[in-house]
Amino acid sequence: MIARDSLLSDLEAAIRTGSRETRAACLRKITNLFLSTADQFNDEQINVFDTVLGSLVERVETRALAELSNSLAPIPNAPADTVKRLAHHNEIAVAGPVLSRSPQLQSDDLIEIATLKSQAHLRAIAGREALESSVSDILVQRGDHEVLRALVQNPGADISETGFTALVDHADEDETLAEMLGSRIDIPLRLFRQILSRAAEGLRDKLIAIVPPDAQAEIQTMQAKLLKEIKAKPVSERDYSTAHRRVMFMHQKNELNAEIVLGFVRANKHEELVVALALICSVPFELIDRLLHVDRSDSLLIPCKVAGFDWATVRNIVKNRPASRRLTEKELEQVAADYKKLSRDTAFRIIKFWQVRHVAKAS
Repeated sequence: MIARDSLLSDLEAAIRTGSRETRAACLRKITNLFLSTADQFNDEQINVFDTVLGSLVERVETRALAELSNSLAPIPNAPADTVKRLAHHNEIAVAGPVLSRSPQLQSDDLIEIATLKSQAHLRAIAGREALESSVSDILVQRGDHEVLRALVQNPGADISETGFTALVDHADEDETLAEMLGSRIDIPLRLFRQILSRAAEGLRDKLIAIVPPDAQAEIQTMQAKLLKEIKAKPVSERDYSTAHRRVMFMHQKNELNAEIVLGFVRANKHEELVVALALICSVPFELIDRLLHVDRSDSLLIPCKVAGFDWATVRNIVKNRPASRRLTEKELEQVAADYKKLSRDTAFRIIKFWQVRHVAKAS
């Protein structure tokens, strides 16, 4: 147990003396006492430390506060009010450590600080281990190029589609940011394609090269297979205009899901199925049409995986595609195993590769 009266007595004595050094020494003593057994304190005891530390925070110099912030930043049960006071401090040396690391700060706290404080505060927030999209949106709205780059480089930052859209606009004037955006596996494919359409040839080469070394062989093999299969089929002469209007309306209302796609398959609505997969993956209709017509189904699994379809949906698509030969149950079992083995990251990368190739060819 901690001695509440003793802590408060030490605090009152430190404040009465008026000595900056004495107050800093008292702060250090109380902080060390908390850190020594932080994991053993209950909520009531932590509240005592919060009261004591909170009183001292207003009465010590920046250097002592920066030291306190560094000490409390990684502690899961650090006194919450004290952490929030430190996070709101105008000096980044004080606010930075808790802003970038403290688990005691919630999204609402971070949004408030990101709305009011300096770019240095925003940069500290952008580097946190995890960020909700609501926080990321504020960083995108207020951040300078350093904040935006730090946010995009953070794999733990959840970025909304609205945030990504704004970042792509910023990337028009920042090639480094464009490259960073292109390397994020969670960027919507339509926005990746937008980056490509605006990018110089050198940047396209960089984007296609950003692949983890351990995944390069698998991706290159699947990419080669994809290109071989789509080249073997003629370009479709189907009219997609009516289907495009209908399915685009669903897509814009966020109603384009596996159930809707399955309905297209069962109703034999080939054009709607093609448009749906093309919109989800942000690729031309002709690509999906060709994949649906090839004898092998390997490459068709790629847009299905990007779409996040479960095997039941994929099975229906594969079984009912207008290919020249129907698959046996044994072959479908192998396709199911292949689909399970295919990672979504790999599927995203392959679609990105195709987009790079398509945009380069069209330039």
